[in-house]
Amino acid sequence: MKQDNVAPELFPAKPYETIADYFGDYVKGSRAALQSLDLSQLAAAADCLTTAIHQRRVIYACGNGGSAAIANHLLCDFVKGSQTNTPLLPKVISLPANLELTLAVANDVSFDDIFLYPLRTMAEKGDVLLCISSSGNSENVIRAMTWAKEAGVHTIAMTGFSGGKARQLADISLHVEAQNYGITEDCHHMIMHLLAQYIRLRHIDAAALGKIKF
Repeated sequence: MKQDNVAPELFPAKPYETIADYFGDYVKGSRAALQSLDLSQLAAAADCLTTAIHQRRVIYACGNGGSAAIANHLLCDFVKGSQTNTPLLPKVISLPANLELTLAVANDVSFDDIFLYPLRTMAEKGDVLLCISSSGNSENVIRAMTWAKEAGVHTIAMTGFSGGKARQLADISLHVEAQNYGITEDCHHMIMHLLAQYIRLRHIDAAALGKIKF
């Protein structure tokens, strides 16, 4: 029996002779990670984002590396995807999307403040900050989340591994039990698509379903 104080095994933890074998375990790990997601928290995230859109609040997204790419993709899928064939007009800002500002803050102040600077400049009480961090311990994400909570900005965190500080700070935690960056980011990308498509689905005329592409 696994002891509670023993960390889950990282994946991969052994060599693989064929990519087919690796594929099998990668898919198995992905399925397990998705099934570990707390669906009540997923529902809470959908409600939080829907309310923000209806109230014309701004949804901010942030992350580093592959998580930054998901934040940028989230902007695309909400601003373009969620409003197509619906009355929705989502207001979304991806904090890592402005390279010039990011580099200026990183170079002149601190890389740890690259999300904090634009967030505290623009965000208002009632807005939403959606943080994407596999480890949950990226300092620039934690600083942004800490400020957001103090400012009355709702926080949603997508995490993997142990979930880190972000999992504990978040108002809504979308945590997946994964011990691999690729699997974690795949799950986060899927969760982003689920949220964007479900919110769109809820606001489309039922007669149009099956006739338009998602």
